[in-house]
Amino acid sequence: MKIAKLLPWCLAACVLAAVQGCTAVGAGQPLPAWQSPRLLDHPDTGRIVSLASGRVLDAVELVGELAGEPLVLLGEKHDNPDHHALQLWLLQALERERAQGSLVLEMLTSGQQLLVDGVRARLAAGEAIADLPAALEWSKGWDWQQYGPLVEYAVNRPWALRAGNLDREALMSIYRDPQPLQSGPAARPQVQEQLGATIVESHCGKLPDSQVPAMVAVQQQRDLAMAGALLDSASPGLLIAGSYHVRKDLGVPLHLQTLKPGQAFRVLIFLEAGQQVAPEMADYVWYTPATEEKDYCADL
Repeated sequence: MKIAKLLPWCLAACVLAAVQGCTAVGAGQPLPAWQSPRLLDHPDTGRIVSLASGRVLDAVELVGELAGEPLVLLGEKHDNPDHHALQLWLLQALERERAQGSLVLEMLTSGQQLLVDGVRARLAAGEAIADLPAALEWSKGWDWQQYGPLVEYAVNRPWALRAGNLDREALMSIYRDPQPLQSGPAARPQVQEQLGATIVESHCGKLPDSQVPAMVAVQQQRDLAMAGALLDSASPGLLIAGSYHVRKDLGVPLHLQTLKPGQAFRVLIFLEAGQQVAPEMADYVWYTPATEEKDYCADL
């Protein structure tokens, strides 16, 4: 069960050249060229903003600030190719600054962890794997064209690649018998009410009220699983998930506070130009062009 349609890079000096994308960042790897077709010339496109101060950073400054953090949470719009390209760029840029400990993906379930480990062992032994998605039993719900470059890179690296999500059997068990959280900041009524409202909105108002508590329970248990995977993995750790999963006021960060009070982390959300994010939701926002307009409700 995937709640994937929750609606709600360039250096600052390169914004005017956003159509072509930036070509250089210090002595590191060039930033990827924009792929999404809309809002290329929007004033936000390419801006990286520290939400607490309102300060605009360039990509090198961002990497410098994140490199010292034990945990970094990246939030994406799942179907925006620029978000995927920038995540891979950022992962590689951070690796150049310090040894990476682990990468946790929402897109991998606990049931796939043995497959991930097996694939990594086969590759390390020099075996060629012709069909990586099949070897990983990659879910067709996650577009391999979007996620493939990151996963192909990660399975060949020496650090850990961890599944962050629960498998379908666990999710269905939670859905059939939802058990609300009893303690911690994620259990606060205002958090659960806001999350419920967001889930209803993401389902275009078509979700029966009777299903909302179960959907909230599923979402929160997924967030709890991702928080646990991060804390159980080698540091520094990086999580890639949908933007609502990483929000400081709704998602994984609340569970980090419960599981390990005082745990340091930073949240970066990739956002399409013109959208808004408040300081209580994230630490940084990186604005990108937007995908083609789509009526997501038409699919429900």
